Amino acid sequence: MSELAENVKEAIEHAEHGDHGHHHGGHGKSSLNGLVAASVAVIATFIALCNVKAGNIKQSMSQAQAKSVDAWAYFQAKGTKLNIAESARDGLAMQLVLNPSMTAATREQVEKKIADYEAKIHVYERDKEEIKKTAEEFEEKYESLHHREEQFGMAEALTSVAIALLGITALTHRRRLLYVGWTFAGLGLLMGIAGFAHLNLHPAFLAHLLGG
Repeated sequence: MSELAENVKEAIEHAEHGDHGHHHGGHGKSSLNGLVAASVAVIATFIALCNVKAGNIKQSMSQAQAKSVDAWAYFQAKGTKLNIAESARDGLAMQLVLNPSMTAATREQVEKKIADYEAKIHVYERDKEEIKKTAEEFEEKYESLHHREEQFGMAEALTSVAIALLGITALTHRRRLLYVGWTFAGLGLLMGIAGFAHLNLHPAFLAHLLGG
């Protein structure tokens, strides 16, 4: 974006130098170039801020994704412990059924172990639910950040088109192109503001709108 803006500024300077010595219509061209230069400066400054924010969002996305992966791995590990505890409990319960002649003391010991496993199973099930909730929260955070990243991406794409059009405006002095450039710039600024303000404006809406 900065390179594109610099190219446009050079184009404006070139056009203004080309106007020297031409008094007829020179004032109008200079005024138009002034509007183009001011527009480019505003757009470039805004998109630079957007790029800084987008960089921070990408870093947060990486962190959220890593934490989500870790949480799901922990969820799987807790599930394995749960399965082992359930298998052990079922095995002990089967012993009670298959060995009705075991002594009262042995039966009491087996039942105590079954109760211990039941307690562990309860804890593992509770832990799994909490871990699952945490993992899903990180996934939701990632999706929210990804949505904002797309907004900033669309903002940069639209403002790049705007600056390119403004550059052509400076070279051709066609005021209609200035208005078209402003339109793209306005849409880009809208998407950037949506990214900063957490607005639920999806880039797909503008892509569909521009696609007709």
